[in-house]
Formats: sequence, structure tokens, C-alpha cells
Amino acid sequence: METRHLPAGLCIPALGLGCWGMSDAYGPADEKESIATIEAALAAGIRHFDTADVYGDGHNETLLGMALAGRRQEAFIATKFGFVGDEHGQVCVDGRPERVKTACEASLKRLGTEVIDLYYLHRRDERVTIEDTVGAMADLVRAGKVRYLGLSEVSAETLRRAAAVHPITALQSEYSLFTRDPESTVLPVCRELGTALVAFSPLGRGLLTGKVKSRAELAEGDYRREMPRFAEENLAKNRALVEALEIMAKAKNGTAAQVALAWLLAQGGDILPIPGMKRRSHLQDNLGALKIQLTTDDLAQLSTLSEAVQGQRHNPRNLKFIEGY
Repeated sequence: METRHLPAGLCIPALGLGCWGMSDAYGPADEKESIATIEAALAAGIRHFDTADVYGDGHNETLLGMALAGRRQEAFIATKFGFVGDEHGQVCVDGRPERVKTACEASLKRLGTEVIDLYYLHRRDERVTIEDTVGAMADLVRAGKVRYLGLSEVSAETLRRAAAVHPITALQSEYSLFTRDPESTVLPVCRELGTALVAFSPLGRGLLTGKVKSRAELAEGDYRREMPRFAEENLAKNRALVEALEIMAKAKNGTAAQVALAWLLAQGGDILPIPGMKRRSHLQDNLGALKIQLTTDDLAQLSTLSEAVQGQRHNPRNLKFIEGY
């Protein structure tokens, strides 16, 4: 697999694997199939596995640890901390220094490892200075419990302030043909600071695969049922945009997902997409993106799709956690 040489001195395969859907969010989980998918990903050359302590309330980290048992040295493990439940049963973010340390210890135990390769703050805690949170994260690096630090969905200003405390190896943001916000916000600062951009939901939470044709197809409890882009009035319009993607995919002897990922991979050698893949069939489809060749005209044509996307990428409740949105 193609590898990407990042400014931090890391060399990572171009495509990673987002593990969240293996535990919750996108319909029923299938632990046996999930483990088989992780094993198939390793066999295909994928090394970058992304999880978080909040995914499945710890289940996702435990699942990944099980799948990588005896093969830890083959994987680059990224996990995140920050989301917690408050005393009223509501979700909030805790970035206090003491929480940093306890969260890391819990993740290490669930993952069954002595060190986390890339440790992210999942969202910024507005009650705590980013310098204090990242300072505590840097202590984990010095203690040998974490190798590299990352942030997720923060502003360019917060990234700068954090990088003044300790190098930030990666910034995780939603980035796809349908979500181009990073290009005008954090990506320029990432490149200035030598921070890679890890693109989550690079397939628009499945929208760019062309497989979601109606909201009724989404299982009860599927996270996307709450997302404006999947509301019936928006989904039909967004589906029309995907049809243009499918036409190009057919001309390339590929799939819509492959062309969408190929577009993202072409945006720079410091971009690392981590599509969610809960089944081996998804894995095989996404791997095909590495063979898709897009011309300058193809890239320009695809870039126009984002101009007509309907609906916010999150509902108001979740948008409040995204700094600067």
C-alpha cells in the first residue's frame, strides 16, 4: 500500500480504518465480523486503527485490543478521550489534567497495550485552557505511555496554542467531498506547523458510497437518523449529487466510494483518511480507491459537488462541541 511520509517523521499507509461503527452508531454491531475485518485490514497493509474511549462506552477499544492480540507491533493505534456523562446524564467534555491521566490508564487497559501511538483530545473542554490539557498529555509522552499527541475538531487558534506546548502530530477533522471546511480553517495551519490532517467520515457517513437511498433504510438507533443531511428533504437532493459521482466512477471502472476516497487522497500527502469499515466488503471496496487515477479535470469537477450539499453535517446538539463551527 502507498505510504505517506508525515512531517513528524512518521511513515503511515495512506488509508486507515475508523473503528467506531464496529461498536455502535451505524446499526447493529457484529463482533465476529469486526474482528475479521481488522485482521483482513492488517493483511491488506492497513496499520492505522482509530478508536476512542467513548465508542461503545469502552467496547470499541476492548474489541480492537482483542483483534490485535499478539499482533500489536503491526498496528499504529490511535484513540481519543474527553467525552463523559455529567451528573444530569448529559454528554460533556472533561479535559482536566487529572482526567487526562485516568482516561489514558483506562484506555491502555482496554486496548491491552503498554503504549498508545497517537492520543487525541476528542473535543476541547472550554472550561480548561488548552495549554493545561495538552501539558498533561505531554506528561504521558514523557512517561512513555503515549508516543504522539493529537487534537480533534478544534480551531486553528487552539491548534497553534497547543503546538506551543507540545508538537501536535495530527489534527482530526471531518473532511470529504461533502465537507470541505478544513480547507479554509485548520488545514493551512496544519501545514504551517507540520501537523497531519486525519480525515474522519471521508465518505460522508456513507452518503458518498451511493448506498443510502432513503432514510427508511437506516436502522433504528442509527446515528445518521439525527443528521440533517439524511433528513428526507435533504437526502434526495444530496443523492442527486452522488449520482454525478457514480457516473464518473463507472467511467473509471470503480465505485462511488473509491472515487470519493481517491479525490481526498489527492488533496495532499499529509491527508490521512480513516473511513469506517465494519465489514470486509467495505474494506475491499475502499482499498480499490488506491487504484483510481483522477485527472486534474476530474478533481476540479468533483470539487464542485460540495457547493450544492444540503443540510448541516451535525444536529445542533453535536455542533456545539465543534470549536469554531
